[in-house]
Amino acid sequence: MTTSTDDLVLTEYRGEVAWLTINRPKKLNALSVEVMQELSQALTAAEADPAIKVVVLQGGDKAFSVGYDIAQEVEMGVSTAEQWHAGLTNNIGLSMQVWRLNKPVIAAVSGWALAGGCELAMACDLIVAADNAQFGEPEIRFGSGPVTLLMPFLLGQKATNELLFTGDIIDAERAATLGMINRVVPKADLETTVDILARKIALTPLSILRYTKRAITRAYDAMGLTSAVESNLDVAAVLNSAETPERAEFTELVATKGLGAALAWRDERYGAVEK
Repeated sequence: MTTSTDDLVLTEYRGEVAWLTINRPKKLNALSVEVMQELSQALTAAEADPAIKVVVLQGGDKAFSVGYDIAQEVEMGVSTAEQWHAGLTNNIGLSMQVWRLNKPVIAAVSGWALAGGCELAMACDLIVAADNAQFGEPEIRFGSGPVTLLMPFLLGQKATNELLFTGDIIDAERAATLGMINRVVPKADLETTVDILARKIALTPLSILRYTKRAITRAYDAMGLTSAVESNLDVAAVLNSAETPERAEFTELVATKGLGAALAWRDERYGAVEK
């Protein structure tokens, strides 16, 4: 099974492995409403296909995904807590669809995996990263915050606190040290490494894979993961609708000068401290 190169999500079935590629390179694979819809549909199709045992999710060389499409959110005029709650529910739905998919999902990450893109990668069962990969939740720097709150359960309190309080972006080696990802490989070896891992997992009977993943997911549920994600949705909706000077300035820059200018302004403030 293959899809058109014009699609926002490309699907290629290689034997028992479904390779799903986010295909919006000019926007660094930002997760627009349309991208999320296509990815959700591709995940549903792979989950339903009895010939598929493993799913691989990847982006491009420069970016796995830089997160939710901020420019689209500004253009749509999302501002109230109710509007944010509706939009964030959709965003969380995609990450949790990956988390709960009844087949193992491997993220193959090259380049940026930021904000919602970082959360999408963390929702996968395994992450293999190229040595150029960068991870983080920098949205805190303009008055937003994490949407799908998986990080405390995957990294622990201290690492989560540092990353979410500062909005720092970390490289693949640090991410591996913190336990965010499984392994780091040279960029040129990423696809081959993931292909071997996926085919190795696919040797396991599908029923065993399904029930093993279900058991792991239920263990995290017993620790309160689902409850934490749902509670954070309410907090995130209020946080995103808050009228702080920083968020107002960021939103104005996106609308008048573009997202690049807004991101430069955001990071310049923090860069001055780091010099």
